[in-house]
Amino acid sequence: MPNRFLALVVLLVFAAPGVWLDSGMVTAQTQEASSAIPRTPDGHPDLTGVYDVATMTPVDRPTEYGDRLFLTDEEVAAMVRYEEQRNERDLEPLDPNRSAPPVGGDRSPTNSYLEGLFRLGGGTVGGYNLFWLSPGERPVTIDGRSRTSLVVDPVNGRVPPMKPEAQQRMAALLASRARPDAGESDAGGPSRQYDAADRRPLAERCILGFGSTSGPPTLPNYFYNNLKVIVQTRDWVMIYNEMVHDTRMIPIGGDHLPPHVKQWMGSSVGHWEGDTLVVETTNFTDKTRFRGSGENLKVTERFTLAEDGTILYRFTVEDPSTWERAWTGEYPWNPSQDEIFEYACHEGNYALETVLRGARLADAEAVENGR
Repeated sequence: MPNRFLALVVLLVFAAPGVWLDSGMVTAQTQEASSAIPRTPDGHPDLTGVYDVATMTPVDRPTEYGDRLFLTDEEVAAMVRYEEQRNERDLEPLDPNRSAPPVGGDRSPTNSYLEGLFRLGGGTVGGYNLFWLSPGERPVTIDGRSRTSLVVDPVNGRVPPMKPEAQQRMAALLASRARPDAGESDAGGPSRQYDAADRRPLAERCILGFGSTSGPPTLPNYFYNNLKVIVQTRDWVMIYNEMVHDTRMIPIGGDHLPPHVKQWMGSSVGHWEGDTLVVETTNFTDKTRFRGSGENLKVTERFTLAEDGTILYRFTVEDPSTWERAWTGEYPWNPSQDEIFEYACHEGNYALETVLRGARLADAEAVENGR
């Protein structure tokens, strides 16, 4: 079944209507800039294809950039070269005569966003090296200028602070379970988070990809499996995420599900505004809590196809119970010829069982030692 499904996806992707170019059409296309965009039989831009969303640009802007949205060419060159050198060092053979790591693991300063993220992902004792990772090789670039963050509004490029009541709501949740969106960078927490499987993060249980890779809003995960497939018909748009093979089925037109029906990725409904696909999503379950959000979360996404095949993906996040104001981000989905691989998250994966067994062993040792 999986092979037949992937074969169907590939067939739909590469059977998309192309753009016929000959000398007789050049004049007409220069008169209409949008005519170079492939279109479906009903006239809408054809988003069908494979896209790579890997990037080294963080969602939130590092504070050293202030309100500055763009990187200089020199900053981009230094950033790219540093990651290249770090990759080269990481792939070198280890010295068999090296000294033992410091007690508690490596806590030396990191010098880039990705370096800090990978340190968190493996903990201070180390995790995957870069052989197993597929981070972005360049920062996000839109209209020829590189960005300091995905967030563009507010002007400081950072997600607004949570309201006090939202902080209290999240603290109460974390007193008994792990953050729902936590993944490889989660740092554990109170012992009750290890009392049952449903108190562990969604990503650890292979329900959703960590870091909101499935969305909405769908974000880069900065680790691996950065591809997405879009298959479009007149009435539906499917977005298949390589990370944990999450699949969104978005109807064009119609209404959201009844308010009492909650879903992991919400209830999405799409419509066209000119050449832009607009998708509005509500009805999120309180088990997801994107960045601490509540059940009133609303996400509006805009997909705009450019002539070079790139999709400008723009998203706005609203939840008056969590943030004082809405916030917006954007980044490109770049067309790719890479192959989608299956993400077999729980095939031979004994991590969750081992985590719970380890917690029970720790409980027994605590009783034995009178703690």
